[in-house]
Amino acid sequence: MSQSKSNVKSSCVLFYVVKLLCVLCCCVFLSAKMRFVLQIHKYVTQSLHRPYEHTQTIKSCARRSHEAQIIDGKAIAEKIKTELKEKIAEFVAQGNRSPTLTAILVGNDPASQTYVKNKMIAAKTVGIVSNTIQLPETTSQEELFNCIKKLNNDAEVDGILVQLPVPNHINERIICNAVASSKDVDGFNEVNIGRLALDMNTIIPATPLGVYELLRRTEIPTIGKNVVVIGRSKNVGMPTAMLLHTDGHHELKGMDATVTICHRNTPPDQLKKHCQGADIIITAVGKPGLVQMDMVKPGACVIDIGITRIPAKEPGKTKLVGDVDFEEVRKVAGHITPVPGGVGPMTVAMLMSNTFMVAKALAKAGQVNGFSSD
Repeated sequence: MSQSKSNVKSSCVLFYVVKLLCVLCCCVFLSAKMRFVLQIHKYVTQSLHRPYEHTQTIKSCARRSHEAQIIDGKAIAEKIKTELKEKIAEFVAQGNRSPTLTAILVGNDPASQTYVKNKMIAAKTVGIVSNTIQLPETTSQEELFNCIKKLNNDAEVDGILVQLPVPNHINERIICNAVASSKDVDGFNEVNIGRLALDMNTIIPATPLGVYELLRRTEIPTIGKNVVVIGRSKNVGMPTAMLLHTDGHHELKGMDATVTICHRNTPPDQLKKHCQGADIIITAVGKPGLVQMDMVKPGACVIDIGITRIPAKEPGKTKLVGDVDFEEVRKVAGHITPVPGGVGPMTVAMLMSNTFMVAKALAKAGQVNGFSSD
């Protein structure tokens, strides 16, 4: 009987030991299962996030790697001047005298003096004989007019330019019209502007012509493209717009673009809207930071004609900037011109080109005297 009880007791102990072992096994299993589930969850979570992280990495790399191609106006201008030098040398070798250019500077404006000096240096580089007539600030409009008239009738003078701006007491439009249209290398005479408007061969203002050459030589497509010109000045904005929209099959060989002109009365939200749809943005206002990154669609070409002198970081120093937020806009644009080094050098180069064109025309016509003021 006692042995029977002992067996029962042993069986109970064994039962509870087995049960405990089962519970422990279950715990171990559940723990392992939980770790497995957690690992699966971690793997899935990482897998789900990897495409996003990869995409973000690609976008980040794209932002870092994409920068607009800089349109080096200085380099292109140097190439044009080299070509021009060769053509002028050939022209002179044919028995013609060297082309001549006379600049008239009224007053002592430092910026104007620098511009004229740069033009005279460029003239010498390409083989154009140049001369500067310096007149005092007090020069009357009649005195300036008579000076121009004398140059109009001088057979030894091919190109004439009056450095702008002139003093406030002188009417700029009257003076620009006083320069004979046949010698008007700035292209500001109303006859030349009228011919430009009629899509006829003419002397084109140097800055718009510089923009034209930048686009052409950089091979920026213009036919059927949307172009926004910011600024409507009669010497820059308006003739630039004309060159861009005129028919390429006509005398002027325009660029066949669809052009929108914006100006100071264009509401900011509309300016932004126009620019966002533009393939090419050309700004000539003189307002730093006017064109921001969010106004430019990816891949657009941005031509900055504006130029303003502002304080630099160094005390007492200044720097030149354009209308475009260059460092930000270059992150989205396809092509962009810097300031300085973009349109500026092209203006001087095209002025030299105009002077040579005028010299050739006058030599061909065989005119030696009697130019009118048109």
